[in-house]
Amino acid sequence: MADAEIILTDSRHNGIVAFASGEKYPWAHTALRESGFQRGEAGIYYLPANEPTASRTTVAGLIRCAERNHTTVSVISRQFIGDMADHIARLLPGQWEAQVEIYSHPLWQEDLVPWLWDSGELGCAVRTTSLPYAATLTNATTGTTLLLAERPGHQRDYLIGAFAPMPLEEGFADPHAPRSVVLPPSPGLAARAITDRYLPAYDRAVHARSTDAVAAVLARLRSEHSSWTAMVASGQY
Repeated sequence: MADAEIILTDSRHNGIVAFASGEKYPWAHTALRESGFQRGEAGIYYLPANEPTASRTTVAGLIRCAERNHTTVSVISRQFIGDMADHIARLLPGQWEAQVEIYSHPLWQEDLVPWLWDSGELGCAVRTTSLPYAATLTNATTGTTLLLAERPGHQRDYLIGAFAPMPLEEGFADPHAPRSVVLPPSPGLAARAITDRYLPAYDRAVHARSTDAVAAVLARLRSEHSSWTAMVASGQY
């Protein structure tokens, strides 16, 4: 990965979208600002596509400005992950909210590792592959939070997994963690896979982990009660 990189993609609703990435990502921010991109929430930059000629001129200026700021520019053919996440959220049962997350600095991505509750491909990708951005899907009623990411090494597929449910704390290396699933690029088919396959598996994993947690507490209480009873019986307490 370059020390600073600008990633460009296309959004159906927001025109050209740009992300900054790399250990020296502020260089990329400088190039984006100087070339006319507008910064939005979560560190996402936008260039409205209502004037194609102006957009081409701005992108050409971005490339020159990026060179001056020691930044590379990459263009990806995928749709903006925020569009995909929003569409899936509307199709899932219940009330779900989508939010794009940017991991410009590699260390930010590492913050996901302790909390990601996954025993499959997504967990491995987060630990070993650069993911400069992803999206979360949060159920407003249950608090369930899913992580949607582009599947590394594939041009179109996505991965969906989950964060550890509250109040069960960290999820890393938990034997009960569900396996992430591969999603197709169609929002409808992706939402169906999440609804029919992933969420039922997630609920079963939550139940198994909760059951084991309760069993562990009961075993500790029984042990403490036995010790206390023995002390009382011996008169040594």
